[in-house]
Amino acid sequence: MAVSTSAGTVREALSSAADALAAAGVPDARLDAEVLLAAATGRQRAALTAELQAPVAAAHARAFGGMVRRRLRREPVAYILGRRGFRRIELAVDRRVLIPRPETELLVELAAELEPTRVLDVGTGSGAVALAIADELPQATVAGTDTSAPALEVATANAARLGLCGRASFGAGTVPGGKFDLTVANLPYVAERDWPGLQPEIREWEPREALLAGPDGLDAFREVVPLLRSPAVGLEVGAGQADAVAALLEAAGYGHIELRRDLAGTERVVVGRR
Repeated sequence: MAVSTSAGTVREALSSAADALAAAGVPDARLDAEVLLAAATGRQRAALTAELQAPVAAAHARAFGGMVRRRLRREPVAYILGRRGFRRIELAVDRRVLIPRPETELLVELAAELEPTRVLDVGTGSGAVALAIADELPQATVAGTDTSAPALEVATANAARLGLCGRASFGAGTVPGGKFDLTVANLPYVAERDWPGLQPEIREWEPREALLAGPDGLDAFREVVPLLRSPAVGLEVGAGQADAVAALLEAAGYGHIELRRDLAGTERVVVGRR
């Protein structure tokens, strides 16, 4: 469906974009239209929607039209904008890394509770968890690891932009040597059988290697858990995986297990303590 890039009012621009996005099957079409128009015009979304009869400049309309066309191809809004908020920080994101999600904040909450001084973040991606912990725990130093060199480039750049290079560092691999008080990890956990049913935003745009983890989605846990040495561990898991990951932690010597649920009620983080 064509999207007009001609100048008009805010109401007209939003209506045209929302209709086109909805027809393409995009969830939350109106919200996405508002977010993209706010970005195109450089205005706050609330201020924009409070003045629906205000004109949209031609240059802003063209920029908005380009963004909407990208969204029609089911490109995630975070990639279109090049940024995503996470806890108190804003991260640069692109197709090299997963888009940080609200449920992953549970790992940061665990760190805030335990107040460790040395933290390992395995599978750091954009650096979201590592940098949020460094931001919120001034006493902590955080090491983030990833097997993806492009992801490490994004994480390192985010650390520099946020001024956290002194307490957050990133390197290749999974579990390095050294002592850590807490290990957190958002590992790949999508089962191959579930891949075709994922939303196009995930399946067609986010890095496949950061998502898929074998036939049952547990391959990455089987690889990483036996390497863990810290006295406390927090692992984000997929729906229905908590018990299996808890068993892996118990076999690795973590005798005290706790399951934490996300806002949807899904058992999302498995906590192990020695």
